[in-house]
Amino acid sequence: MARPNPLDGFVVDPAAITYVGADLQRPECILAERDGSLWSADARGGVVHIRPDGSQELVAQQEATQFAAATDEETRFVSGTLPNGLAFARNGDILISNFGTDRLEIMSRDGRSRVLADSIDGAPIGKVNFVLRDSRDRIWLTISTRTRNWMRAMSPNIADGFLALYDQGRLRIVADGFRFTNEIRLDAREEWLYVAETCGRCVTRLRVLPDGSLTDRETFGPADHGAFIDGIAFDAHGNLWGTHVMTDRLFAITPEGELRILLDDDRGSPAGAALMAAFEADAATPELMLACGGTLAPWFASVTFGGPDLTTVYIGSLRGRRIPCFRAPVAGLPMAHW
Repeated sequence: MARPNPLDGFVVDPAAITYVGADLQRPECILAERDGSLWSADARGGVVHIRPDGSQELVAQQEATQFAAATDEETRFVSGTLPNGLAFARNGDILISNFGTDRLEIMSRDGRSRVLADSIDGAPIGKVNFVLRDSRDRIWLTISTRTRNWMRAMSPNIADGFLALYDQGRLRIVADGFRFTNEIRLDAREEWLYVAETCGRCVTRLRVLPDGSLTDRETFGPADHGAFIDGIAFDAHGNLWGTHVMTDRLFAITPEGELRILLDDDRGSPAGAALMAAFEADAATPELMLACGGTLAPWFASVTFGGPDLTTVYIGSLRGRRIPCFRAPVAGLPMAHW
């Protein structure tokens, strides 16, 4: 008999949502530490350290102004330095997948940074989206597309995303042919790697072999969410939480593969429906994408469990200026740095 799921009957009460951070720029990914500190990706070229007392500090080698100064929204989201996915290195430094410079970078907590990889097999690496470190200190990397302007790759017919593994100073492709590879997560035993395919509108998983090779590729949960998937994260029960970006929903897929909507900030908006209809006709445009977005933090992007007991959920976003958060009925799965 299946054990009770802590998410049974649970939905997020919008009235219970609070916020942390202020005047952030593109807080796409968020890292949490035991003391309550948060580290949020920031388009000024680094991260914002939000301390438990609410004070915050931009940590960047050199502050960039392109994101704030851009004269049109499409330029804002496709050029310049755009720190995206984050992970802690074993020594506490911050691994950064830079979606603007197309590089895997590492930055110390005082802002010193260097490039770990910017090419693979002698070719440009592509749109580096997310980075994940496992318990063996290997670094997993997602490349969404080989198309420079990622908005032009938002198509059901483009499958040029891939997964790469950085191990002992070498970066190699371990799986290819994804429809806009986005966030990835390992399960508790690190037996399966779960992949958010944004333009596949599904979650794919692959079995991890001891040498880092991937096999037994299959869909986990619904074959089509009818929405773009961005960030994912496991809770301790085995539910996979995630976000529907642009149509701004928070969901969970149970271990049995059932999809549950936990928070809906889109509420069936005409803009979201128009975007999905256009996408299915392979006619999605930046204008249609930019017309979407809820009120809590437009363009939900990531899910992070934090707080001392890992039951505070933080929602990262691409267009928000602060970070919504709420209490969950279940703790998150501790990550490699916890």
